[in-house]
Amino acid sequence: MRVIFMGTPEFSVPVLEALAARHEVAAVYSQPPRPAGRGKKDRPSPVHARAEELGLPVRTPRNLKSAEDRAALAALDADVAVVVAYGLILPQAVLDAPRQGCLNIHASLLPRWRGAAPIHRAIMAGDTETGICVMRMEAGLDTGPVLLREATPIGPTDTTGDLHDRLSTMGARMIIDALDRLPDLIPQPQPETGVTYAAKIDKAEARIDWSRPAAELVRHINGLSPFPGAWCEIHGERIKLLRAAPAEGAGTPGKVLHGFTIACGTGALTVLEAQREGKRPLPAADILRGLTLPDLL
Repeated sequence: MRVIFMGTPEFSVPVLEALAARHEVAAVYSQPPRPAGRGKKDRPSPVHARAEELGLPVRTPRNLKSAEDRAALAALDADVAVVVAYGLILPQAVLDAPRQGCLNIHASLLPRWRGAAPIHRAIMAGDTETGICVMRMEAGLDTGPVLLREATPIGPTDTTGDLHDRLSTMGARMIIDALDRLPDLIPQPQPETGVTYAAKIDKAEARIDWSRPAAELVRHINGLSPFPGAWCEIHGERIKLLRAAPAEGAGTPGKVLHGFTIACGTGALTVLEAQREGKRPLPAADILRGLTLPDLL
């Protein structure tokens, strides 16, 4: 099939690679390069960079509102567009341009967690499973009928980074299946009940409040890992806590019970992985070799 691909972050790259191996990718659309790194030089998105490595043409419009941009997309004469975390709202004219419309790979079991941060929110809410939906796009936010759906469990110490990689691989496999079976797939409308919205993660959410129950804080830490990273201050240094598990014990919230086990509002948790400023993530035992842990009251 002749495919337009639209995506931006690392999550989208395996899907692009799978499509390029099986289909004709007429063009890749991605967000424009953004300033990044210490020098704040414009850096292409992960999808943009990988598309160039694959020898695919890349387009980076700031939006798709102009008649020129819409005409250029329509001129690609594509059978279908595949959209994965592109980051732009697609006007109806764009949705209608490919002969078989636009398909979206969404990292949740719709209608739960429509919106920007479905992986983070699923972990933070304590969901026991999540998954991938391949849906036919329409004008609403993640409201389109679902063509394929597959679930995967969320383990007790799974982080957003863990699920990100697993779901990205699932999405790449499922879109190939969807395109192979597209004429025979029956779109299933999403139910009107069970709709939730995954609001974009705000960095202000990341600071840890030890007065919260341990179960909530475990989900908070794992859900915000690796980005933006839940954090607390230790000796004036901001330490990111990147993986945690429930633990036995109780005490004043923030009190260190032993090792990296900390009392919470109810119960306690153990930090399994953390990151000091300017350093790489390490197991908690390695962090403690160079850090005396005070009570975090």
